[in-house]
This record gives sequence, structure tokens and C-alpha cells, in this order.
Amino acid sequence: MSTDLGMPMPPAKPAPPFPPEVRARLEVDAKEVIGRYPQARSALLPLLHLVQAEEGYVTGTGIEFCADMLGLTAAEVSAVSTFYTMYRRRQGGDFHVGVCTNTLCAVMGGDEIFASLKDHLGIGNKETTADGVVTLEHIECNAACDYAPVVMVNWEFFDDATPQSAKELVDDLRAGKHAVPTRGARLCTFRDTSRILAGFPDERPGAVDEGGAGGAASLVGLRIANGTQADEPARLTPARRPPTEDVAKDAPASPSSHDAPARTAESDPAHPAPPTGPATDQDGDQAP
Repeated sequence: MSTDLGMPMPPAKPAPPFPPEVRARLEVDAKEVIGRYPQARSALLPLLHLVQAEEGYVTGTGIEFCADMLGLTAAEVSAVSTFYTMYRRRQGGDFHVGVCTNTLCAVMGGDEIFASLKDHLGIGNKETTADGVVTLEHIECNAACDYAPVVMVNWEFFDDATPQSAKELVDDLRAGKHAVPTRGARLCTFRDTSRILAGFPDERPGAVDEGGAGGAASLVGLRIANGTQADEPARLTPARRPPTEDVAKDAPASPSSHDAPARTAESDPAHPAPPTGPATDQDGDQAP
């Protein structure tokens, strides 16, 4: 490879290896992880979490270690580490605060929350506070739309967030106060979280279910479908018009899905429902 001036480019310097004692410790953990899979390369994702737990982000040293343990090239490991957003490529804070700004969270207030946190913390996207505690990032959908807008800290959920609750949360984190997510495990540092994601035991006693699990919001759709959500507005329930006398004897006991469009048309004076009765052709004559 050469530069634009035709001069040969110097070869890239290899990343410095882990110190021998660190390398020996990581090898023990890495071999345990690799042993869980029929093919060694299948262990790449947890190994990336392992080296991230060691240094706080995926460094060139971590990439070289994973490649060496799995018989891969550094390019193959780097390609994977840059594809998945849960791997950081530069040092960050102890608490990675992600604000969902995908469509639903955004319209429910996610954009406002993210803007307020940037102003409150004095940092931008993917930047870290001067004390090294909080890294802020706007993130994509985390499959928690029923609790929008959602803030995540080290991948734990803080549901139904507001600008004020988000600011109080980061203030507590920076003050060293204990913060319990809406559901899931109590918070630990980003490095500790990475080690857990690598597949090693969560050693925090009683922490796994401290924040609880998903609540009523996840079940609203099911209750509506079952007709047990009494306080939901009528527009969310299917139409239940009684059948006419002409078809009552052949009608099913419960309304079909075809009833809902008729209800929609009846509720809109500008677009009345089509007449019921025998089908007609284009001239208005009864079709054969």
C-alpha cells in the first residue's frame, strides 16, 4: 500500500499485548467461554464482552487477544466489534446512559429528554462527563415501546421517563447514589455489566429481580383482545353490531373482523358505509 505521493506507507503497529498476569487470567476465562461452543469462533461475541470488561472498551489489544484465542484475523474480529453497538470503541463512563430516540420514544418525549440531558451534563452524543461517570448516547429501539420514552443505563430499563426524571437519574449516578431500574437488575458499572454479558455469574446478591419485571403496559393489547380492559376507549374495541334479522340465523355468535371497517365508515359522515343488501353492478341494477 502506498500514499497518494507514491511513497510506501509504514506498516500498522500491532497493539501492545496484555501484561502477562492479565493475559494469563483472561486466557482462563476465555477458554471457559470457548468450551461452551462446538466451534471456537462462535464464542467471539462473549469474548468481546470479556475484553471490554477488562479495559472498559474494545481496544486493539482486546481485538488481538480475541483473534489469537479463536484463530481469527484481527480484521475479522474488528469487523464484528464495530458492527454491534454494545461494544464501545473508546473509553467511556462507568454508566452508559442511552436515550431511545427511535420513532415512538421520540414522539413521546425521547428527543426532549436527550436534548435536556445534553444541556444538563454539558456533553454531546457519545461524550463522557469530566468526572468519568456518565457517557451519554442516543440509541435505537430497545423493544420497550410500551413504556416509551425509555432511558437505559448499562442496558437496564428506566421506563416512562421525563426530562426531569432523567436529570435526577444522572445526578444520582454522579453523586454515587443507588439507582434501581424500573425492571431488571440493580445497576452495576459498565465493566461489570460487560463481564455478566460475557456469560459469567451475576454475583450481586438479590440483585437480579430487585427492579421487578414488566408491568401492565405490556399486557394492554392482550386485555383489549380478551375484552377485559373495561376502561379503554371504545375506539380500541371491535364493533359489536347485532346481525340483521335476514342473516341472524347464519351469523356467527361473535363478530368477525369484517365488522371493524364498517364501524369506521359509520363513524365518519364524510365516508358513509356502503349500503347493505344485494350486490349491484355499475348501473345500480341487482347483480345476477
